[in-house]
Amino acid sequence: MNAFQVCLCVFAGVCALCWVLSVITREYSWVDRIWSLVPVAYVAIFAAFAGFADARLDVMFVLVLLWGLRLTFNFARKGGYARGGEDYRWVVLRGKMAPWQFQVFNFFFITIYQNAILLLITLPAWTALSHRSAFGVGDVIVAVIFVACLVGETVADQQQWNFHQWKKREQSAGRVPSPRFLQSGLFRFSRHPNFFFEQAQWWLVFVFGALAFGGIPWTIAGAVLLTLLFVGSTIFTETITRGRYPEYAEYQKRTSAVVPWVPRGRVPVG
Repeated sequence: MNAFQVCLCVFAGVCALCWVLSVITREYSWVDRIWSLVPVAYVAIFAAFAGFADARLDVMFVLVLLWGLRLTFNFARKGGYARGGEDYRWVVLRGKMAPWQFQVFNFFFITIYQNAILLLITLPAWTALSHRSAFGVGDVIVAVIFVACLVGETVADQQQWNFHQWKKREQSAGRVPSPRFLQSGLFRFSRHPNFFFEQAQWWLVFVFGALAFGGIPWTIAGAVLLTLLFVGSTIFTETITRGRYPEYAEYQKRTSAVVPWVPRGRVPVG
């Protein structure tokens, strides 16, 4: 088998595992739990088929590995791997759908579609394997920007973690947290800076493949579909948040949705 066929076998196995576990446990965040792991495996497979002797593929693997380690740590500390650590959005969605409808959604969207995206976003490594060429200045620039985005996402996640820990302490002390959602730090310039940096990293992975190809290969599909997934997820998440916190509407008016930008109007202190 070639590298792509091996990845297809992994894809099929992971889909089957996630679906069976969701049916058995009635928890539907199994794809979330493997989100930071499977892409690392796919890129490792492509790099391994080059004997870990291709500079571009090796750099792609190391960068994706760092991405995976960071995301795994952040997901773990939020309880994502714990029993019952299901994404709250699936709970909300189940309440809006008939049981059979949600099971269809679980099979086709949560399991197959999301796993397909996890494979597609790594296929620029297949492009790099199929069009091996010298590692150049462009690759160095892309790698540096990737690391900058990795740092940006780490900072955003840490700011979010610190805020929620403070919020828990305020609530435990019987006080009403003010503000009730994070609006400072990087979140002053974007409502979802972590989403921005996450997507940017996978667009940069695509650029590695484009540099190897010498143009725009079809593997751009992964980055495009990931962006579309984030757009839908952002809209759904913000609908829930706005229902919980009416003041979130004002935050939406003054703050860029994803791409960091200068706030519009007066930013409240605190």
